[in-house]
Amino acid sequence: MKTALTIAGSDSSGGAGIQADIKTMTMHNVYAMSAVTALTAQNTMGVKDVLAVSPAFLKEQLVCVFEDIFPDAVKIGMVPDAELMKVIADCLKQYQVKNVVLDPVMVATSGSVLMQSEALQALKEELLPLATVTTPNIPEAEVLADMEIKDVQQMEEAAEQIGRKYGCNVLVKGGHAINDANDFLWEKETAQWFQGKRIENPNTHGTGCTLSSAIASNLAKGQTLEAAVRNAKEYLSSALAAMLDLGKGSGPMNHMAKKIVLGEEENA
Repeated sequence: MKTALTIAGSDSSGGAGIQADIKTMTMHNVYAMSAVTALTAQNTMGVKDVLAVSPAFLKEQLVCVFEDIFPDAVKIGMVPDAELMKVIADCLKQYQVKNVVLDPVMVATSGSVLMQSEALQALKEELLPLATVTTPNIPEAEVLADMEIKDVQQMEEAAEQIGRKYGCNVLVKGGHAINDANDFLWEKETAQWFQGKRIENPNTHGTGCTLSSAIASNLAKGQTLEAAVRNAKEYLSSALAAMLDLGKGSGPMNHMAKKIVLGEEENA
């Protein structure tokens, strides 16, 4: 069995963060492990409080994983401060980790800010250069590329700018009013669009976490980045199309809608 590690925050309501990552990895028949960066008190209506772990404790979690069940892929989600980012970067370099998927989580679906401003520079300097691929949404890509994104051409430009500056592949997600669910992948000297299905579902809590952990799962199983992204988008579409309706705000998806078993798809 292939293995994957999620380094992210905990979501007490279960729709995003490490809970969404573990569900997604498990549904892809990948053994999921976790290193918690922060505890959050949150639900579908917003984030009420965040309690970051200490850098020393995060390091202990990472070392315990890397020295016992080494992951075939790593997904990085919410990391609230610069010190924690430095710990992650040091461990990734020390253990020469491959297949790193970085979801640069800055703001939750509910609008709650999840990354301290001083952590942004650490994200750029420490983590982006180590990523196999980063998966910013439009607002995050605007920050990383330092430009406005108002159309598909600017999505392409931003992806290339981020990729060339930080030396990683870049998947800019287009689900923020520009082109529905079409995403653009800049992969070194090649680039391509991935067309998505428009799904009228207001419950989108944890979509970014789910997509990035699905990509990591697919990379862990040896898929190319192109295939990993395409298959992850199909899984996300299935989870949204199941139309799960929980909570009073932007609710979670049904991660159990489709199970990926040894390359075979099964409808749950």
